[in-house]
Amino acid sequence: MNQTPNSNRLHIALLGRRNMGKSSLINALTGQDTSIVSIIPGTTTDPVSKPMEIHPLGACLLIDTPGFDDDDAELGGKRVARTLKAIERADVILFVCGRYLSELERKWVVMLKEKGIPLILVVNKADTLPSAEMYAGLMGDTHKVPSVAVSAKERMGINQLFNAIVEVLPADSGTQTITGDLVSEGDVVLLIMPQDIQAPKGRLILPQVQTLRELLDKKCLVMSCTTDKMDDTLRVLARPPRLIVTDSQVFHEVYRKKPAESLLTSFSVLFAGYKGDIRYYMESAAAIDRLTERSRVLIAEACTHAPLTEDIGRVKLPRLLRKRVGEHLQIDIVAGSDFPEDLSAYDLVIHCGACMFNRKYVLSRIARARAQGIPMTNYGVAIAYMNGILDKICVISS
Repeated sequence: MNQTPNSNRLHIALLGRRNMGKSSLINALTGQDTSIVSIIPGTTTDPVSKPMEIHPLGACLLIDTPGFDDDDAELGGKRVARTLKAIERADVILFVCGRYLSELERKWVVMLKEKGIPLILVVNKADTLPSAEMYAGLMGDTHKVPSVAVSAKERMGINQLFNAIVEVLPADSGTQTITGDLVSEGDVVLLIMPQDIQAPKGRLILPQVQTLRELLDKKCLVMSCTTDKMDDTLRVLARPPRLIVTDSQVFHEVYRKKPAESLLTSFSVLFAGYKGDIRYYMESAAAIDRLTERSRVLIAEACTHAPLTEDIGRVKLPRLLRKRVGEHLQIDIVAGSDFPEDLSAYDLVIHCGACMFNRKYVLSRIARARAQGIPMTNYGVAIAYMNGILDKICVISS
């Protein structure tokens, strides 16, 4: 069974007008009946995601979206809004179209190019078109977008489409690592992992699992313990750890106890570099000092879950902020895909480590904040800053 989290998969979104064959193409790419296919326009009403292992792309998440020409007065706008949200997660977009682009399609192509998302024009139903490759080439030349002619029905051109996807991906796509160059083979790494009410019973949380797996792949010597066993663990080690990775909530306590020669970071800070823009997060942390009781802060969580007694995003972080700034500091909390388009009402955005999101989605949120001049940091960076140790922890470059 493949264990690759969806957040680590290559996100490929299929975009186009209604009845252009997006769902048929999804089925052709996966070799399965993933999406419902019908001649009735608008059959796909919500984005449909399918995780797959596809050679030569590896672990992928294919996203089938509703047609963006949906003119239903009540629901059309909502469906287009959901399509736009799906685009924010896309590493690559397959723009499914016919032999010529309509005016609406041209506007979407221009918009997507402005967003800088790798884009391929996919001329579908090539088996019914004369000289389909010629038409595709003309479209590519005109719009400076690579194009491929396919027939989802006959599975024509699918391998060429896979090759085109590989070619449009950035050279550094998928090369980000969690721990970067902080450690190498043979280094001792200590993971401090409090098992509090937030820890799922019988399991570790995803950032801990992914970090541990990467360290094992790097041939590091990994020890783990809860916060109260840190002293005992350090005593049994023959040498101080090269790196200590802790839960951000116990940053201050771990910093007090750590050996002077050991580097210190947190799972949240590591994921800030792995998923987002760590430099912007660190610069933005200074905005905490400018907050007053009239300020407004947005806390954004990637995952959705029932609030817990000592939840870091909903309880502990707000408590820290209000203790520092004042009890009347206004704090709004959003979860999952509920992230405001307009951030101008906020003086600071604090995001979680985003282990449930792919890097593209996190960067799109950061870009939105930067474009509106709103500082944005993350849980671990904010907590380290408020503990006065941000300049003493190690980070990886984004």
